[in-house]
Amino acid sequence: MIKKLSLIALTLVLTTSCVSKKIYTDLESKYASLRKENRKISDENADLKKDLILSQNRLLQLQRDYDDTTAKRNELQKEYDITNTNLKNLQESYQALEKNSSSAIAENAKKNRELLAQLEAKEQALANENTRLQKLKDDMEARSHRIAELESMIAAKDAAMNRLKDAISKALTNFEGKGLTVEQRDGKVYVSMENKLLFQSGSWAVGVNGREAVKQLGSVLAQNPDIAILIEGHTDNDPYNGTGPMNSNWDLSTKRATSIVQILKENPAINPENLTAAGRGEYAPIATNDTAEGKAKNRRIEVILTPKLDEISKLLND
Repeated sequence: MIKKLSLIALTLVLTTSCVSKKIYTDLESKYASLRKENRKISDENADLKKDLILSQNRLLQLQRDYDDTTAKRNELQKEYDITNTNLKNLQESYQALEKNSSSAIAENAKKNRELLAQLEAKEQALANENTRLQKLKDDMEARSHRIAELESMIAAKDAAMNRLKDAISKALTNFEGKGLTVEQRDGKVYVSMENKLLFQSGSWAVGVNGREAVKQLGSVLAQNPDIAILIEGHTDNDPYNGTGPMNSNWDLSTKRATSIVQILKENPAINPENLTAAGRGEYAPIATNDTAEGKAKNRRIEVILTPKLDEISKLLND
């Protein structure tokens, strides 16, 4: 029996050694693409926030223009009313003076024509201001509607990610205190699993408890097909001393990330196109490597869940 197990283990090592370089190259390429996509999403997120601030500032400016135009319109209306009253008074005076001399009548007629011309000019100015006021109002309503759409989409994305975090936390309750944490920041959900839950030292084979945790995580991810899933492997800074196809912590972290991907792929409801595995080696620590406790925290798998921003990007480009 022992000889048979040894033969199987040797076969697996030889097989893994044959394909390790290709896997590593593919993963490295995919990881580079992911980093580029991650930067793009971060830039889009920053542009979105910047556009939201600019839109809000524009809305405030439109409101001020609207208020100024309203005040000017009201002033013109007041002047119009005064001029109209003067016209009526002059018309009444004109009727009273019709019995006077022709010169007096001519003078009143001249004043009457001047007032009529002034009244027409003020009517035209008032009409122009009303047109401008309506345009400002329409622009303000359109801007308000666009801001409301952006805010609604952002709020919906945040709410969806919060629900996802809660669902994952609930599904993985049994693993709390065993090296597993779930948190939400920067619009993403981070699931961190220390290696003590997943792997033996120097190994990339997932243990029974770790496999169960990953499968439970997969059951939640299967219900969220619009989430990009990045699995990152991390190590401490102790040099890799294992045997076989691995020759560095970077190799080991990549292989461990791939092991998690393979378990998630067992769930047919998870789209493989949403999965990316990446190795970070010892180059992204979250704690000091000067203590055993810090090293334990650095030896981890991080599952980073990112919402797709296609709808928001389309709205920004319209």
